[in-house]
Amino acid sequence: MLFNSLQFLIFFIVVTLAYYSLSWRGRWVLLLTASCYFYMVFKPVYILILFGTIVIDYFAGIWLEKTHDQKQKKALLILSLISNIGILAFFKYYDFLGDSVNGFLNTVGFRAIVPPLDGLLPHRVAEWMVNGVGNVLLPIGLSFHTFQAMSYTIEVYRGNQPAERHFGIYSLYVMFYPQLVAGPIERPQNMLYQYHSFFKYDFENVKAGLMQMAFGMFKKVVIADRLALMVDYAYNNPTDHNGLTLLVATLFFTFQIYCDFSGYSDIAIGAARVMGFTLMENFHRPYEATSISDFWGRWHISLSTWFRDYLYIPLGGNRRGEGRRQVNLFTVFLVSGLWHGASWNYVIWGSLHGLYSVLGGLRDKWMKKSGIHVPKNPAVTAFNLFFTFVLVMLTWVFFRNDKAPVGQAFMILNKIFTLSWDAPLRTPFNSVEMWFCGFLILILLVKEHFFLFIPTRNSLTFFVLFGLIAFLTYFLGVFTSNQFIYFQF
Repeated sequence: MLFNSLQFLIFFIVVTLAYYSLSWRGRWVLLLTASCYFYMVFKPVYILILFGTIVIDYFAGIWLEKTHDQKQKKALLILSLISNIGILAFFKYYDFLGDSVNGFLNTVGFRAIVPPLDGLLPHRVAEWMVNGVGNVLLPIGLSFHTFQAMSYTIEVYRGNQPAERHFGIYSLYVMFYPQLVAGPIERPQNMLYQYHSFFKYDFENVKAGLMQMAFGMFKKVVIADRLALMVDYAYNNPTDHNGLTLLVATLFFTFQIYCDFSGYSDIAIGAARVMGFTLMENFHRPYEATSISDFWGRWHISLSTWFRDYLYIPLGGNRRGEGRRQVNLFTVFLVSGLWHGASWNYVIWGSLHGLYSVLGGLRDKWMKKSGIHVPKNPAVTAFNLFFTFVLVMLTWVFFRNDKAPVGQAFMILNKIFTLSWDAPLRTPFNSVEMWFCGFLILILLVKEHFFLFIPTRNSLTFFVLFGLIAFLTYFLGVFTSNQFIYFQF
C-alpha cells in the first residue's frame, strides 16, 4: 500500500480512529492486524517469509537470554543472523551473484552453470512470486525489517535488551506498518517498551504528526514526483541527451531521492506520532553537510548508525590503528552499497562514498600533522558545503543507473564533465515549469534550513498551514502512483 494513495488515506484514518477507541490489548491486536494487511496488499505470499523470520528471532531471543554459556550464546546468535541474512541473500542477491558467475564463465569459454532463482523454486511457488515479466519479486522492504530483526537479537545477546516474551508485541516490533517497508530501522530499546505502553490521546502529538505527514506528502508528490519527470526523461535514454541535460537531470535526481525518501520517513514518523509513538529522526538537512562524514551523520541516520554499531565497531572501529580504521570505514560503505541493491552500480556508489571518507580522513590527519589550520568562516563553510554537495551529486549517477550496465553511468559522467554550455537543454517541461521546479527546490532548502519541523503549538497556525499544504499538495501534486524509491530495498 503506497502512502501516496487514497487507499492509504482511508486506511490511516480508520486504523487511527479505531486505535484510540480500544484498550491496550485491543490496540496491539489492531496494529498487528492492520500491519499484516498493509504488507499483504503488495504481495500476500511474502507474509509467510516475514512470519518465518519473526518466529525464528522470537525464540532465538528467549534462548539467548536463558543461555549462560558464552559459546552457546554465540552459536545461537550466529544461527539467527544466518537465517536472516540467508533469506535476504537468497531473494536479493542470488540472481546478481549467479549472473556475475555465469557472465565470467561465458567470457572464459564455459557454459553457464547457475540456474535463475525462479528455477530453484517449486513451479506453484514461483508463480506466486513472479511479476508480469517473469522475474521473482523481491519481498517489499526486506532489507529494512531484516536489519531491524537482527538488531533485536544482537542487543539481547549483548545484554542491552531483555528478550520479549509477548509474541504479539515482538511481531509488532518487526511489522509496525508506518516503518515496515522503508524504515526508520529502529532499535528494540526504543520501540518495545512503547508497544507495551498505553498512550492517551494528545492533541499536540496529533497536530505535530499530521503536519509532518502533510509536508512529507508534499515533498513526495509535489517535488519528488515532479522532478522525476525530468530525471526519467533524461536517464531512460541517456545516449540521446547532451551533457547539460544530463547534468540538470542529475541535479534534479539529487533532490528527487531526498524528497522521496525523507518524504516517506516524514509520513511514517508522523503517522506513528499521531498514535503516540516516537520513531527516530532519519534525515537532518543532509545537503547542508560540509563533509562526507557529516553527510552520513544526516542522511538515512537509522541505517548509518546501524552500520556503525553492528559492523564498524565489531570490526574494530578506530581502536586498532589508523590503517585498520580506514579499512573498516571503507568496508562499511562497500557493504552499504550492497545493502541498497544487487547491482555493480550500487557497489561503485558505496565504494565512492567509502573512498571519499578515507581520503577525507587522510587529508585531515595530514593537515593536523603538518600544522595546517583552516579558519572557520562563512566562505570556507560555503566552499565545503558546495564541494560536498557536488561529490554526493556525482555518486547519485550510479545510484540512479542501477538497472543499466555500469558503462552507461560512466558515459553519463563523461558527458557531464565535457558538456558545452552552448548546447540546448532538452526537457519534457516548458520554461515556466522548469523555473517552477527550481522554485520548489529553493522553497525546500529555505524551509528545512529555518524550520526542520513546522511549528504546530498554536492551533490556528496549525489549521491554516495544514490546510494550505494539503490544498497545494492536491492541486500541484503529480499523482501517478509512483512507488517510493526505497521500497525496492
